[in-house]
Amino acid sequence: MELKHQIASDLLSIKAVFFRPEEPFIWASGIKSPVYCDNRLTLSAPEIRGHIENGLAQLIRENYLEAEALMGTSTAGIAHAAITAHIMGLPMGYVRSGAKDHGRKNQIEGRLEPGQKVVVVEDLISTGGSVLEVVEILREAGAEVLGIVSIFTYGMKKGLDRMAAANVKNVSLTDFDTIAEVAAQQNYIRPEDIARLIAFRNDPSDESWIGGGK
Repeated sequence: MELKHQIASDLLSIKAVFFRPEEPFIWASGIKSPVYCDNRLTLSAPEIRGHIENGLAQLIRENYLEAEALMGTSTAGIAHAAITAHIMGLPMGYVRSGAKDHGRKNQIEGRLEPGQKVVVVEDLISTGGSVLEVVEILREAGAEVLGIVSIFTYGMKKGLDRMAAANVKNVSLTDFDTIAEVAAQQNYIRPEDIARLIAFRNDPSDESWIGGGK
C-alpha cells in the first residue's frame, strides 16, 4: 500500500482523524470543520507509531538528505521528533511556544549550532501559522531550516500561501484529500461527502458545505 494511503488508513483506524460532516466540530478559531484530528493518539498505538516514525525518517532521507538535526514543535511534534531522530541517529531538540521565565530562559531546547541544517517535525498543519513561528525562531537563532515534515496537512490555500511566502517546504505523510478518499473507501463517510469535505478545505469560511449532503 502506498505510504499516504497506509498512514491515512492508520489514522482513521484509531480515530486520530475522523469525520463528522453532519455535525461539524468547532475549532478554537471559530471555524466549523467536518474533520477532527488528534495525532497524539498515534503515540499510544505502537504498530501505527512505527509506521509514522519510519515514514517520517523516509521523508527526511528523500527530501532533506543534508539534515543534521531534527527540531520538534511544542508539544505535539516533540515525541515524533525524538523517535524519528533516534531511528536516524540524529540530534534533536524542540522549540517552546514561549521562552521560559526561569533558568536560562530558553525557547529552543537542545543544542543548536550556528549554521546547523535542521528539519522541523510537526504533527498537523492547517493554516501553517504555528509551525512557521518555529521556523522563524530557528532561523533567528542561526539555523538553516531545510524544511518541515509533518504527519498530516489539510492543504488549505492560506497555509500553502504562508509556506511559499516564508520560503519553506513541507512534506507530509498524508493529506486531507487522501484521508477523504480512504474514508469513503472504508465506509467512514459516504462517497458523496468527499465533495463537501473538499469544499471545506478549499474555503473554510464558506459553510455552505454543511447542508450539502441533506
